[in-house]
Amino acid sequence: MILEDKTILVSGVGPGLGSEIARRVLRDGGRLVIGARGAEKLEGIAKELDPSGERVLAHPFDITDEAACLAIVAAAEERFGQLDGLAQVAAAEPMGDLASTPAEDFMRSTEVNVVGSVQLVRACAPAFERAGGGAIVLIGSQSTDHPPPSPQLAYSASKGALRAVAIHLASELGPKKIRVNSIIPTWMWGPPVKGWVRWQAKERGLSEEAIKAELEGLFALREIPADDDVAEAVVLFLSERMKMVTGQFLRIDAGQRMTL
Repeated sequence: MILEDKTILVSGVGPGLGSEIARRVLRDGGRLVIGARGAEKLEGIAKELDPSGERVLAHPFDITDEAACLAIVAAAEERFGQLDGLAQVAAAEPMGDLASTPAEDFMRSTEVNVVGSVQLVRACAPAFERAGGGAIVLIGSQSTDHPPPSPQLAYSASKGALRAVAIHLASELGPKKIRVNSIIPTWMWGPPVKGWVRWQAKERGLSEEAIKAELEGLFALREIPADDDVAEAVVLFLSERMKMVTGQFLRIDAGQRMTL
């Protein structure tokens, strides 16, 4: 129970990584605050995670709204007495290359992935100080090092900027006993990638199994990491088992770098 007596905020909770992190926070003894824009879907996820409602607070919010970031932190402290950790999953993920990416996509990616992340961390930091310290996990992307088959120029640029943010925050917040680390996933076998596989199969006239096999060939382990594989690493970084680790970037890529 590595998160026992800890209250963890997970942003961007929906199908995929956010929900998998939330499940593991509860499994490992934590109290949970989940946030996303869609109130109805968020309430449904909360009821699925904890039908009793005793250990989960669902609080809809928009990460690009600074007042909303402050409000979800206040709600967490009011309900559970303290806030100990943040898993920042919320992201905008536009697709496109140089020719097909409008300026609006760059602006939206930056607003959500960079500015939104900073706003949420800024809202959480005083609560972490009141709790005697805290842990922040930001979600990066391997696309900042290796452009994916389907280009994501604006998204990759924003995640590169978020890497610089993480380094700065780890230095600034360290004296306050607030750790900042990043998880760098590759393709994750969850709803978004499954949707991409279906799309590619239709576009190319191939079976979904053939498209998946192509992806699996990218990895030394010949297996696509799942959302829950990434979630396990996030939870570990939120725990006291990593209390002396900050400013780090952990790739969860099943050995993809080895095959490049």
